[in-house]
Amino acid sequence: MSETTEQTEASRGLRKTRTGTVVGANNEKTIAVRVDRRAQHARYKKVITRSKKFHVHDERNEAKVGDTVRIRETRPLSKLKRWRLIEIIRRAE
Repeated sequence: MSETTEQTEASRGLRKTRTGTVVGANNEKTIAVRVDRRAQHARYKKVITRSKKFHVHDERNEAKVGDTVRIRETRPLSKLKRWRLIEIIRRAE
């Protein structure tokens, strides 16, 4: 990360980053990313997988369904888009 980026994030507050799988890439410059997290059930203590779907801005239309990607929180870009694609970690086979 460059020095200016670090200064900017320090002044605005840290932005959340998540890693997930692309589950939809039908729209222009938009992908749907599913982020899974593991949590323990409050009463039964069994570890369960919870998932949430985020609409993500993909400026260059790089990501395809099945890719593993890293996303970062950003200002509202549209009605649903609040995240931006940072990098593609692993391409789908």
